[in-house]
Amino acid sequence: MTDIHTHVIEKAKKAKKAAGNMAVVGSAVKDAALRAMADAILDNRTAIREANAKDLAKAGEYGLTAAMIDRLTLTDKRIEGMAEGLREIASFPDPVGKVTDVVNRPSGIRVGKMTVPIGLIGFIYESRPNVTADAAGLTLKAGNAVLLRGGKEALNSNIALATLLNDAAVSKGVPDGVISIIEKIDREGVRHMIEAEGIIDLVIPRGGKGLIKAVVDGARIPVIKHYEGNCHVYVDKTADLDDAVAITVNSKTQRPGVCNAAETLLVHRDVAGTFLPRAATALKEKGVELRACGRSREIVPDMKEAAADDWYTEYLDLIIAVKVVDSLENAVEHINTYSSKHTDTIVTSDILAADYFVTAVDSSSVMVNASTRFSDGGVYGLGAEIGISTDKLHARGPMGVADLTTYKWVVYGTGSIRT
Repeated sequence: MTDIHTHVIEKAKKAKKAAGNMAVVGSAVKDAALRAMADAILDNRTAIREANAKDLAKAGEYGLTAAMIDRLTLTDKRIEGMAEGLREIASFPDPVGKVTDVVNRPSGIRVGKMTVPIGLIGFIYESRPNVTADAAGLTLKAGNAVLLRGGKEALNSNIALATLLNDAAVSKGVPDGVISIIEKIDREGVRHMIEAEGIIDLVIPRGGKGLIKAVVDGARIPVIKHYEGNCHVYVDKTADLDDAVAITVNSKTQRPGVCNAAETLLVHRDVAGTFLPRAATALKEKGVELRACGRSREIVPDMKEAAADDWYTEYLDLIIAVKVVDSLENAVEHINTYSSKHTDTIVTSDILAADYFVTAVDSSSVMVNASTRFSDGGVYGLGAEIGISTDKLHARGPMGVADLTTYKWVVYGTGSIRT
């Protein structure tokens, strides 16, 4: 039996070879592969659902919450969404091979930057098997190979998807191994991936706080973090309160188990007395538990008392923290102190307040009068996303095709020599 280290390194080396060959694969081949991948998903939806059913049958064994089971479940709509995402990615311009910023130098040379693939990307993720298709499509379009390592709770779904996607891509001329998956779910497998210096070029972890920290702490290769989503809704003193209630409820409950769901509600003191009873009623009707500061509980006494940790917490569940603030500036200060730099929104009718919020809040997505649930690569027009980077380098926010490239300098001469 192959040990986990050998399994990971053999998979990585094959994928690395595929990545090298991908650098010269043309746009037409990549786009044909993406369309074939979309067809394969739709043609094999029964097999995908059967594999997913095996994973769902073990949800109780793994102690999955209702929100986690929702993330794991592949409905017909989500299967169709995967195919649609791949077709949309195929329709985008090829980001590879663009030469920009060309300048003529006094020496007679011309210097520019060419976009190129990153190479082999290791993608470590949890719970959501539809992300398998997103990662495969985006990396392929950008000329990369991807080595996938999903969570044990989605093992059957991920293997089924990765296998059929790779086979479909290969049928159109893409190198075999461009979409690979670690089939042995062992914690040591993650360690071997993130220590594979010289083989894997970049690691992108997407999951819970523990996973991200383990990858960052142990990696010997570059990491782009899809960190937790401690997202905020701030209701300003000039907010339209009907809009504020709708945005708050949607941000929290439309899909509570995802990273762009709101976890904290901040309310300006001038509207708290009117707004909080309405918001609390609407949220409770959706089954939300409210954990609030003392000032909030004076207005709505049956809310639970918030603990200090609640302001830092990504619940991924029907729970929200609530706080009354004295000013816009106090709201921004709270967000910049406790936010995970993912997504935060203001509800206001004051353009100056909106401008201040957008400028001052240090997050990868900042919104005005919109639900935090819009923070999504597909919604932003990226087709899909491989993650939402809460870093500032190399990418920030939802990461699409362009974010999976880098560049190299190219120099054009005419027999030029340096004197």
